[in-house]
Amino acid sequence: MTLAEKIQKDLTDAMRAKDELRLSVIRMVKSAITYKENEKLRKLDEPESIQLLQTLVKQRKESIDQFTKGNRNDLVEKETKELAIIETYLPAGASEGEMDAAIAKAIAESGATSIKQMGAVVKAAKAALEGKTVDGKALSDRVRSRLS
Repeated sequence: MTLAEKIQKDLTDAMRAKDELRLSVIRMVKSAITYKENEKLRKLDEPESIQLLQTLVKQRKESIDQFTKGNRNDLVEKETKELAIIETYLPAGASEGEMDAAIAKAIAESGATSIKQMGAVVKAAKAALEGKTVDGKALSDRVRSRLS
């Protein structure tokens, strides 16, 4: 079952269950995918859809951070619930061990020795972790600490 099919099935299930929050989030996800498809004038493939979902997750995390700073706990709770629903559609995240192994492999392959080569290492590590959900900021922070 493709991601789009799973979203459509969950949408109808949420309608039947009258789960307003889940229905709202799934509609938002489906709308974002449809918008991107119209922008590209074609259907999105799985990696593109996952990338779009990762963007939505990042937006939620940034919102949670801002609402926490603004002491808006009601909005923090809402965004946290939305985040949990969106994350169910993402593939399993890369563990710390997998990230470290990918970084070590990328450093060895590129022969990086300084922070100036960080971009190449991050790019190679992301390629090695393809198919898994990777937080780009966490990955770049790990690479930075390894190279400095």
